[in-house]
Amino acid sequence: MRLGVEETLGALNAALGPGGPVWFKETRARHLRVRDFLAPRRALQARFGDDQVPERVVHAIVGLQGPGVAPVLSCAPTPAGLALRLRRSAVFERVLGSVAAYAAPTAPAALGPRVVLHCPALRGSPCALRLSQLRAVLVADHLARVLHAHRVSVRLVPAVRDPHMPTFLQQLRVDWPAASERAATEALRSRALAELTPARNTEALPPGALGRVCLKELVDERGRTTGYDPNLDSCLVTEDLLAVLAELQQAVQDWAEDSSLGLAAAPDAGADSCMVVHVVSCEEEFQQQKLDLLWWKLDDQAPLRQKHLVCGPVKVAGAPGTLTAPEYYELRHAQVCKASALKHDPAWMEIFRVLPVATIKFEMLSTAPQSQLLLALADSISTKGTKSGTFVMYNCARLATLFESYKCSMEQGLYPTFPPVSSLDFSLLHDEGEWLLLFNSVLPFPDLLSQTAALPCTAPGLHITARTEMVCKFLVQLSMDFSSYYNRVHILGEPRPHLFGQMFARLQLLRAVREVLHTGLAMLGLPPLSHI
Repeated sequence: MRLGVEETLGALNAALGPGGPVWFKETRARHLRVRDFLAPRRALQARFGDDQVPERVVHAIVGLQGPGVAPVLSCAPTPAGLALRLRRSAVFERVLGSVAAYAAPTAPAALGPRVVLHCPALRGSPCALRLSQLRAVLVADHLARVLHAHRVSVRLVPAVRDPHMPTFLQQLRVDWPAASERAATEALRSRALAELTPARNTEALPPGALGRVCLKELVDERGRTTGYDPNLDSCLVTEDLLAVLAELQQAVQDWAEDSSLGLAAAPDAGADSCMVVHVVSCEEEFQQQKLDLLWWKLDDQAPLRQKHLVCGPVKVAGAPGTLTAPEYYELRHAQVCKASALKHDPAWMEIFRVLPVATIKFEMLSTAPQSQLLLALADSISTKGTKSGTFVMYNCARLATLFESYKCSMEQGLYPTFPPVSSLDFSLLHDEGEWLLLFNSVLPFPDLLSQTAALPCTAPGLHITARTEMVCKFLVQLSMDFSSYYNRVHILGEPRPHLFGQMFARLQLLRAVREVLHTGLAMLGLPPLSHI
């Protein structure tokens, strides 16, 4: 079983006895020089009073064992609290001996509810897509990838119908289905006609409109405290609106086996075992609330759980608010081409296509989706900045170059072939940058993916939160830690036999970093780059 941060924290807190969690994992380099976990002094005083932590408790912590629990070296009182250090060479050996287990999502203990991800912004054309809507599209795509990776059965709605949208989504490396047949609307239309309120003499209905349906009773029944706008009283029912509802209805009723994952719907799969998540921009939320209530009004089998993931507004510094998504993409693409103006090799064409998308996705996804996002479009595309997608892709390419250099040197006879991992001596990894990469990047990566995929299905209220910013922030920090280490430590040293042991241990660590980086990029729909 792989070691886990959550498992270790759980065991540490249990060792202190009844009470809330006390321990936390250190992340900063200056703290990791002296400890790996800390139980703060004030929290311990609240638990044990002014007395010291009983010696038997400290002994129990040092001897901790269990599934997923990292081996403990020492636990001692300090002015900051109880400081714990792990047996680092043993942790290196456990983690780097099974890299695949840490570079992939953790398999869930049980299948959760099926999820319909609905992104209304995809019903229009690219040229009408506002930046706030583009943000919702990218959040939905990223969330779908993470959920799929955790073997959650996901359906994506709507299937795009605009003829130009598939090409634009392909440019952005957004994986979304295209339209096939339209869902039937007859049953919904019949129910809507029966629910129509009498039209006022002065009200002229627009083309395609059937009339108005009263929603006030539903708002009162569902409870305004759940998050529905109290101003919702009626909805103008149109043929287009019925088509939207029919597609959502079909996604729930005709849940097909997800052949890509080999998963079938659960035997009791019905509306109650399904959750619909509407990923909307803040401008679209009011209309989406109307659609929710109308669905419940017209369809007795509508899912009981409909949640709104509302993406905050996108503001552009020094630019008009009318910038469209395609204009934003073209701007970033032009900046990438300008930054690489002297590189005309055909191999660079793929890089020119990837870097603008990496820049856009990291800009759009590095902030919690519920928060306002401020874009600085005047910022140039550069590998020098440490917060951008370009910086992450640059370090991905540096890792690829490192392993390609080792391969070429090995083929020339300068280095031996890579030995079995079981024969490596990981006690030779004693640089603080090496522990930083393992402890902050490789070891916690599966937990991070699980947190990103965790949707609060049973939380009360209409709105839902998602931590779609976590992967981007993690990859940026990983790239910063790797860059600092790579700039300071010469990995491929002189071809002397007595130096090979440390070199291979370091290469195995960086193999793990590479695999984690590649998996993280895949969650964003980005391919790894071999050069830049």
